[in-house]
Amino acid sequence: MALEFELRVGLLVASDGLDWRDGALGARVRVALWLRDEVGVGNTFSKAALRAAITGAEQVDRRMRDLRPAGWVIKTNLDKPSLQPDQLLLEAIGAPVWEKEHRAAGLRQISAKTRRFVLERDLHRCRRCGVGAAEAYPGEPGSAARLTLGHVNPHAAGSSAGAEDLLTECARCNELVKNLTGVQMDAGQVWVRIKALPLAQKRELLTWMDADARPLRPVDRAWGMYRQLPAVLRDEMKNDLRGLTES
Repeated sequence: MALEFELRVGLLVASDGLDWRDGALGARVRVALWLRDEVGVGNTFSKAALRAAITGAEQVDRRMRDLRPAGWVIKTNLDKPSLQPDQLLLEAIGAPVWEKEHRAAGLRQISAKTRRFVLERDLHRCRRCGVGAAEAYPGEPGSAARLTLGHVNPHAAGSSAGAEDLLTECARCNELVKNLTGVQMDAGQVWVRIKALPLAQKRELLTWMDADARPLRPVDRAWGMYRQLPAVLRDEMKNDLRGLTES
């Protein structure tokens, strides 16, 4: 969206008359306007800068994350290893949530109970590529997958926020599905890889397809849950388990 700006009382104001400094606007709208007017597509920012700008509003970080389901592409160092831990990248602007007709874009509230159920049902792994939380992507040492929830059917098709229409995805697959970044493998490419499997693995894969799920051993389930813990707790648990196995 092309915007014109004018100088008004020493401030640069967009031609639509909206200013992210206006405390009467909702926090998500103010965050979106700040990203549009102060950061700009292709530029980086920090959460500290965002919090310093959007004062007097609660959960500013969450309001920023709420823009992603509305088509805004905001990358972290987990999505793009070249970023510093405190850097975020505004890669694309999505729905103009400052406009009345787009104010609720992407706001499909998922309860904490439903989120927890879906993650546990999917064994804390991306249902599309199989990567676990914070695991490195194959061939990309130093990367770390971030899990989120995606929809089986797109928003435009009337998807809901119920567990039956949700699945666990890593952030990368979630964006691939929405055609925001990258290119997904086509059916021919997938079929070539399936045909190359040994017969036993072809049969095993077929049972997974029939069940629409990959059965995991208890140790696989434990691994997925372990990867969800903060790093300091993972270190403590690793030391506890080492002591348990060496005793």
